[in-house]
Amino acid sequence: MGSVRACGYSPIVVVRASRHHRVGGKNGLLSLQPQGARGHSISWVVRAGKGPPLLPPKKEVVEGGGIISACFVGLLTGLSVVIFNNVVHEIRDLCWDGLPSRGGLRELALENKWERIILIPTCGGLVVSLLNVFRSALEDGNSGLKALLKAVAAAVTLGTGNSLGPEGPSVDIGTSVAKGVASLFDKDAQRELSLKAAGSAAGISSGFNAAVAGCFFAVESVLWPSPAAAESSLSLTNTTSTVILSAVIASVVSEIGLGSEPAFTIPNYDFRSPTELPLYLLLGIFCGVVSLSLSWCTSWMIVATDKIQKTLGMPKAVFPVVGGFSVGVIALIYPEVLYWGFENVDTLLETRAFVKGLDVDLLLQLIAVKVVATSLCRASGLVGGYYAPSLFIGAATGMAYGKLLSSLISHLNPIFHLSGILDVASPQAYALVGMAATLAGVCEVPLTAVLLLFELTQDYRIVLPLLGAVGVSSWITSWSVKSKDNSPKPDTDHLSMHNFDQCITKKLLVSQAMKTQYVTVLMNTLLTQVVTLMLAEKQSCAIIVDDHNLFIGLLTLGDIQEFCKLSKETNKIPEELKVSQVCSINDFCETATLTPMMNLHSAELIMNTHGANQLPVISEDLPVGILDRECINIACRALATTEYLSTLTN
Repeated sequence: MGSVRACGYSPIVVVRASRHHRVGGKNGLLSLQPQGARGHSISWVVRAGKGPPLLPPKKEVVEGGGIISACFVGLLTGLSVVIFNNVVHEIRDLCWDGLPSRGGLRELALENKWERIILIPTCGGLVVSLLNVFRSALEDGNSGLKALLKAVAAAVTLGTGNSLGPEGPSVDIGTSVAKGVASLFDKDAQRELSLKAAGSAAGISSGFNAAVAGCFFAVESVLWPSPAAAESSLSLTNTTSTVILSAVIASVVSEIGLGSEPAFTIPNYDFRSPTELPLYLLLGIFCGVVSLSLSWCTSWMIVATDKIQKTLGMPKAVFPVVGGFSVGVIALIYPEVLYWGFENVDTLLETRAFVKGLDVDLLLQLIAVKVVATSLCRASGLVGGYYAPSLFIGAATGMAYGKLLSSLISHLNPIFHLSGILDVASPQAYALVGMAATLAGVCEVPLTAVLLLFELTQDYRIVLPLLGAVGVSSWITSWSVKSKDNSPKPDTDHLSMHNFDQCITKKLLVSQAMKTQYVTVLMNTLLTQVVTLMLAEKQSCAIIVDDHNLFIGLLTLGDIQEFCKLSKETNKIPEELKVSQVCSINDFCETATLTPMMNLHSAELIMNTHGANQLPVISEDLPVGILDRECINIACRALATTEYLSTLTN
C-alpha cells in the first residue's frame, strides 16, 4: 500500500490506490471485473471502445412472443415449485418419520426425542454448508447450476426443520426460470423485467395457491423498486398481462400437483362489531414492533457472525452447522420453532384435532424464540425465506393478543357491562390479522399481505381489520428505516439504495465499491492538520493507524466537531489538540469494520445496525479502503446499467 513519509516520519499519510486493474467488457462497454490479490486496493479504469450506438429504449408492446414466454414461465415455475415442495416433504418425512404427531411433539418425553431434534437440523446444516461451498466455487457463468444448488440447499434446510420458509426459494426459482426463458426467447431488457416479475408472481402463486396475491407481490417487489422500470418507458400496464397469465398458470399447476387445500387450515373468521376496529389498530402496533425485532435481531446476528469469523478465523462453512445445532437446542424446549410446513401454524390457530391449545405465556415465549431461531438460521447461511416465519410469529402475536383481550374483557364485563358495547371476536380472528400485519412489516409487502389473507379466508369482513393493522405495522417499520439515517446523505436522485433489490447487492463485493483513496492519521496528529487534510482531500473521515499502519479506529469530522464543543470549557489551545484526545472520550473513533470480500448486502446491514454512513474496510488488520452509502449506490447503479446495456447489445 502506498504511503508518503517525509524524513522518516510524517503524522499524516494520504493513501491512494496502489494497483490498477483492467476493466474489460464486450465491445468496450463497462464490465465490473475485480482482480488482484487479497488485501490490495482495487480501483476501476474505464476504457473507451467501439460499440453500437445506444438508442433510447422502445416502449414495450406485449406481443405474442411475450405472452408465450409468460406461459412458459408460469408453467415451468409451477412445475419447479411442485417438485421443490415434494422434495421438502420427502426429506421431512424421511427425517422425522416415526414421531407420533409432529404437531404434538411437545407432549413427547424429552428422552424419546432429544437425539433426533438436535441431530437432524445439525446434519441439515452440514449438507447446506457443503452445497454452499460448492456453489461459491462455481464460476459466474454457471448461473443455472448455482440456482439449482441453492434450491437443493433450501430443500435440505426446510426438510430438516430449520426455522425458515419455502416462499423465498419459490420466488428465486421463478426468477431463475424467467431469466432462462428471457435468455432463450426475449433479449429485450424491458420484456426481461416483465418476465422476472412474472416469475416472482408465479413463485408466490404456486407456493400459496393465491394468484392475486402473487400478482401484487410482483408489483411491490419487482416492478416498483426496479431501476429499469423507473428509468425506461416500461409501465405497469405493459406487464400486467404477462404477470397475471404467469401467476394463474403457476397457481393451476400448483393446485394440480399439490392439491387445492390452502397452505394452512383457515379458522372461521368472525367480525363482531365496528367498535372492535381500534383493537385491530393496536394489534398492528404490536405486530410492527415484533417485525422490527426480527429485522434488528437478524442484523445483529449477521454482525456477530462476521465478528466471530474475523476474531476466531472460523471458515464460513462452519456456521450453517452451528445454526442447525442452535435450532435443535432451542427446539428441545420449544419444538414449535421447527419448520414442518404450516402444521405449526395450525397448532397456533388451534385448528388441528387432538392438539392442545397454547396459553398466553407460552405464545409470548414462542414469539421470542422464533425470532431468535429465524435470525440464527439467516445469519448462519442456511437457505430459506421469511414468509413462513413471519406468518408463524404473526399468528402467535395475534393469538396471544386475542386471548389477553378476551380475558381482560371477561373480567371487566361485570363491572362496566361491556357486552352491549364491545363484542370481541375469537383469538383466531386476531391471529389471522396478525399474520398479515407481521408479514407486511417484515417483508415490506403490505398489499400482498392483505390480499393473501383475503384470498385464503375468502371473507370480505376481514378486509377492514386487515387494512388497518397492516397499514399501522407497515408505517412503523418504514418509519424506523427512515429514522436510522441520522445525518443527511447525498441526493443521488430517486434510485436510492433502498430501490435496489438484494440480488444486486449480493452480487457485488465491498472491494468493488469501496473508495481506495483515503486519509490515515496517527494518534499524535494535530486535529488542525487532520481537518486541513480532510478539506484538501474532500474526505469527511480519516482512518487512525499506528506506526505499523495497523488499524485503530475511524475519526469523522462529526467526532471532531463534537469534541470541540466539549473542549470549550478547557483552556487548551486548538493547535495542541490531538487525535488521541478525541479517542479518549466515550465511544469516539470506535467503529465497526468491513472486509473486502464481504458482499454489499451484508455491509449495508452492518451500516444500518450501527447507524453509520461510512465504514473502514480492513484486511488482516490493515486499512484498504472506505465504503460509504454513496459508494454502494454508485456500484449498484453501475451494475444495473451494465446488465441493461448488455441486453441491448446481445
